[in-house]
Amino acid sequence: MVSATGSWRATIVRFSLRAKVALFFSALTIVLLIAQALGVKTLAEAQEERLITALIRDDLASVLRSYRSDPALMPPFDVRLNGYVSEADRPQLALPDSVTQLADGTHEIILDDREIHVAIVPLGAGRLYRVYDFSTYEQRFRQVINALMAGTGVFALLTIWCAFWLSGLLVRQVASLAQQVKSLRLGGSASLNTGKYDEAEVGELAEAFNDYHRRMAEMVEREKEFAGNVSHELRTPLTVIKTSCELLEHDASIGAKSRARLQQIERAADGMKDLVDALLLLAREKPPADVGAVCLVGAIEEAVDPAAATLNAKGIQIRIDIDRSVQVEASRSVLGLVLSNLIDNAVRYTDRGEIAFSFADGWLHIEDTGHGIPADALPHVFDRGYQARTAAPGFGIGLSIVKKICDRHGWAIRIDSEPDKGTRVSLRLPATKPARIAST
Repeated sequence: MVSATGSWRATIVRFSLRAKVALFFSALTIVLLIAQALGVKTLAEAQEERLITALIRDDLASVLRSYRSDPALMPPFDVRLNGYVSEADRPQLALPDSVTQLADGTHEIILDDREIHVAIVPLGAGRLYRVYDFSTYEQRFRQVINALMAGTGVFALLTIWCAFWLSGLLVRQVASLAQQVKSLRLGGSASLNTGKYDEAEVGELAEAFNDYHRRMAEMVEREKEFAGNVSHELRTPLTVIKTSCELLEHDASIGAKSRARLQQIERAADGMKDLVDALLLLAREKPPADVGAVCLVGAIEEAVDPAAATLNAKGIQIRIDIDRSVQVEASRSVLGLVLSNLIDNAVRYTDRGEIAFSFADGWLHIEDTGHGIPADALPHVFDRGYQARTAAPGFGIGLSIVKKICDRHGWAIRIDSEPDKGTRVSLRLPATKPARIAST
């Protein structure tokens, strides 16, 4: 069995304008800070390598000049380097294999858990090994880099705080405008104070809201006037039509065909009256004043009564499996209007069988043994102006308006149907007493 539901909700997570502005500027500033820190770190490391390379090159040039001038003399070694000379008749030196096996040139290796630089150049018939230990300077350099990174983190936190503080200043007047808009009441004479806003854009927005509020208030006033005119101008002729039909039905001179036409006119007048009541109900801004505890069984019986003649003619049975103690919190007139139209639909599309009413867990179920609704039509039963191909002619207000009335009062409505087996309409109503299923 397929179904159509009359209510759904979607949850959307939204951030405030202040949060969006703060997060945007925070993210932008943090990205720039990180990029700057990484750039400085990369530049400093490159500069360090260039300085070390230049130092080694100058040192080797000095050693080679001294050696060429007097091979017996070698320059003194300071604390940051050691020198070894491998001559042709002394191929073995007390150096690690990781050093002696290196090719000529400058190398950077790890020795005894320390990062050292080794420079190897030909020296006469042998080789000159110069070992440089810059670990002290490199440690200080890393401390500077770590301080730079820590400073970047501190500045990032300060940026987040400043961004939220500044964004609060930026959107303060927008928030004030939002509070004023919330305080406005449709149809009231109050308007926004545009002079209190320093920013020109916010002032223009306030003026636009004032203009929109004025036009909406005028439209609401026109709708109220129209609703009042409809209530007076349409109710009176409909009452006259219905009364005239009732009087003519008692005229014995009227034939069966004319009497059937009178009944059709009377049903049309009743349908028009329901439509007027529904439109007036939707046009009112305030909820009905007669909201209270309503006996559900009594409301159903009142809604079924106008269709008694049609039910008897078709041989349709009414079964109400609801305890009379069950009450719902609703407007009696609104509930009667909704029930009348749901029952009218059930009677119209049922040729035989029964219409059953039950109530459980806050849901009123109306089940018939009628034609059912085609599967392709069921998703559209609440659409305005939609009519299934198998729909019979009638004068009801339509399920679209019934749906709007239910939404207006916070009632959920659902329709389940299976072609050629029947339809089940479920209406969720706020119960004032726990429901009990009557014994049948």
